[in-house]
Amino acid sequence: MDQKAVDSTSKKFIQIDVSSDTVCPWCFVGKKNLEKAMSLAKDQFNFEVKWHPFFLNPNAPKEGILKSEFYKNKFGSTQYEHIISRMREVFRGLGFEYDTAGMTGNTLDSHRLISFAANQGYEKQNALVEELFQNYFIQGKFIGDKQVLLDAAQKVGIEGAAELINDPNKGLKEVNEELEKYSSRISGVPYFVFNGSFQLSGGQPPEAFLHAFQAVSK
Repeated sequence: MDQKAVDSTSKKFIQIDVSSDTVCPWCFVGKKNLEKAMSLAKDQFNFEVKWHPFFLNPNAPKEGILKSEFYKNKFGSTQYEHIISRMREVFRGLGFEYDTAGMTGNTLDSHRLISFAANQGYEKQNALVEELFQNYFIQGKFIGDKQVLLDAAQKVGIEGAAELINDPNKGLKEVNEELEKYSSRISGVPYFVFNGSFQLSGGQPPEAFLHAFQAVSK
């Protein structure tokens, strides 16, 4: 057995289940900080990250609405401006510009696609989640749009996405099962579960994730 294989088998395994919504900015922040922590700890652990659905705004319109209009109605104009200012600051700290343009809306189709992607490997699922976050928060795209979803799936190599997206009932059962199993007892996202035991919520800094890794590896 070569040294690389020995090193791989000597590492401890950590499974990370993440409940998230594709229009939640703190979910994107949490993802980037988790990945930074995973990179720092890659010599100690092997990781598998699985993404699960959550709906921040389950009644958001499927046809979409301007982000600014939707969130001003939800939070009020003054609070909306405070939130946007804060998110711009946080995103710049990660090396991104937070885009407030474009549309928001119901995220069911994006979750159907993410759940479907897991069947083709969690690395592909993670790549899809990243692409959808980038589309929505950085590029101002409407991820309720079928073509945006199909383009994202094609970019990361998800096969069979068109059949799924064009059938509104396909994948619903899987999404509902995941909602019940992973998200029915939580009130907000992102929500991280490490090896089925240790939990963290919110857009935590990398240090919090490093602590979680150590906690579940004892």
